[in-house]
Amino acid sequence: MHLLGVICLQAGKHDTAIGLIKRAVTQNPAHPVYHFNLGLAYQERGQLDAAVTAYLQAIGLRSSFAEAQTNLGNALRALGRYDEAIHAHRQAICIKPDYAEAHSNLGAVFRDQGKFEDAAASHRRAIALRHDYPEGYSNLGTALHDLGKLDEAIAAYRQAISIRPDFADAYTNLAAALCDQHTFDEAVAAYRQAIRIDPNLAGAHVGLGSAWHRLGKLEEAISAYQQAILIEPNNAEAHANIGVTRCLQGRTEEGIAAYRQAIVLKPDIAETHKNLALALREIGRLSESRSALEEAIRLDPHNTQYKRYLGEMMHPTEGDTHLADLERLAEDRPSLSIDAQIELHFALARAHENRGQHAKAFQDLLDGNALKRAQITYDESATLNVLDRVKSVFTAELLSAFQNGGHPSPIPIFIFGMPRSGSTLVEQILASHSEIFGGGELAYFQKAANGIRPRYEPSFPEHVSRLTKKDFHDLGGRYLADLTALAPAAHVTDKMPANFIFAGLIHLALPNAIMIHTVRDPVDTCLSCFSNLFAAEQNHTYNLAELGRYYRCYQALMEHWQRVLPIGRILEVRYEDVVADLESQGRRIIGHCGLDWDPSCLAFHKTQRAVRTASSVQVRQPLYDTAIGRWRAYESFLEPLLRELDLRPST
Repeated sequence: MHLLGVICLQAGKHDTAIGLIKRAVTQNPAHPVYHFNLGLAYQERGQLDAAVTAYLQAIGLRSSFAEAQTNLGNALRALGRYDEAIHAHRQAICIKPDYAEAHSNLGAVFRDQGKFEDAAASHRRAIALRHDYPEGYSNLGTALHDLGKLDEAIAAYRQAISIRPDFADAYTNLAAALCDQHTFDEAVAAYRQAIRIDPNLAGAHVGLGSAWHRLGKLEEAISAYQQAILIEPNNAEAHANIGVTRCLQGRTEEGIAAYRQAIVLKPDIAETHKNLALALREIGRLSESRSALEEAIRLDPHNTQYKRYLGEMMHPTEGDTHLADLERLAEDRPSLSIDAQIELHFALARAHENRGQHAKAFQDLLDGNALKRAQITYDESATLNVLDRVKSVFTAELLSAFQNGGHPSPIPIFIFGMPRSGSTLVEQILASHSEIFGGGELAYFQKAANGIRPRYEPSFPEHVSRLTKKDFHDLGGRYLADLTALAPAAHVTDKMPANFIFAGLIHLALPNAIMIHTVRDPVDTCLSCFSNLFAAEQNHTYNLAELGRYYRCYQALMEHWQRVLPIGRILEVRYEDVVADLESQGRRIIGHCGLDWDPSCLAFHKTQRAVRTASSVQVRQPLYDTAIGRWRAYESFLEPLLRELDLRPST
């Protein structure tokens, strides 16, 4: 009876196995192995409390039963009873000191407790006792991964695979470490190998999707996530990741649906609620967005990023409780990660400003920006040198020599300039027109430009003088292929601010494209940049002097474009003028695009479209003028910026 039960257990017939082994136990209750195997059957069936009882019965009958002790430890770990699990594994080791599996199982409990050094030590002991132990190496790799020792983790995973080439879980773990090392092509290969070994490994499909996502291959990512869902329909992570990818593709409604499904399956994941909140904010559903964000904060009350997002959505008059909450978090600042401290500083700065506490607000801006600046690598000299070299290459003579050689399409409308200069407002006005689709910030033009770069001259902008009219036509065509895939519209906007660098190249590649340059008071622009923690890196914005020098070089390049491009080629739109007279400026902008006036442009804040910029909340409101001259309240703190902008004498 017992032997037949074990055979059924090995065949995965857990219910049958339990029934048969229980009958064997009834017939011979003093046999410890029967109780042990009954515990195994219960554990495989997920009946952990029953498994614990069975293992304890086995141990009661044979106190030296090391295997029962470590299996008891595994069941207790699964129940979250970590201290008892540690005791059980240590009992197994006391009985059998060279029991490699018990050492490794002990390490797994330490990992659950966040004791990663202890976990690594246990796994090292396990593989020292048993050199051909693939699970031990894989578990060691996971502990090292937790400690951030990626090279050592990868080596451990590879050792596990060398011992067992069909170890799918080790390939999956290896791929995750390679992703964290940003070697995504290798990660894709490792995930694919895991899937070849075990096609039903849903986690490997989810990981593969994440790697494809990081490589920018979004449809491949979606396909991998969908395969995971076919295998495991209740895989909340796959649904949530589809949400992230669909939102990035501009298919925000589909992204929202995916997030909601993930929340149905696993409602206690704060990150999913936060992502849902951001997606809802993008399309202007601000009340729903705030509710989702508040749920994320309820689930993760110490998350400073969520607090910052909430502050961006709150009306200034509601901030008392919010500020007090932030100040409580600030009391424990040393315990926060650097990223969390940065988020907290930016959140506090906004909250203090809303209360008119400008000195406190600016100190938080200084502290938050200093921490962020220390995290990034910004080669100021190289960055500014590119802007200067663009002026040297794109002469009036070069532009004249290649004119009318590009793609003739009139579809693109480029909106560029410094971040926080009113570009989102201008795009929202344009996107309110019946013939214009708002594309948002698109990386398509630089991608297309990289695609025509000659092998023998890899650097921009020098290679431009080596191109032919056909190259410029092909560049325009490459860009249009991506742009027109967004929407079937007469015109599509591209609001990537940094495209100001490419204005001359845009003119050559797309001579009929519309170009609009948004401008705002230089100090208001720079202060607004300094006040924002950008989702996409703007590495020149985290130090006042560097920001001022960048602005000066940007301004010089824009003056160059106005000199060398045909008169009227770029329309300059001042934020302050739009605020002062929306209709006149709106008509001027629409006229520059060669379109008839559409009164809907005046109700831009009611236009339903995804806005994925720092201004996504502001453009849902009617025009206001409170941001004009904002810098005056901070004038006494802005000396480094004002000097670089030539608005203060040098000392």
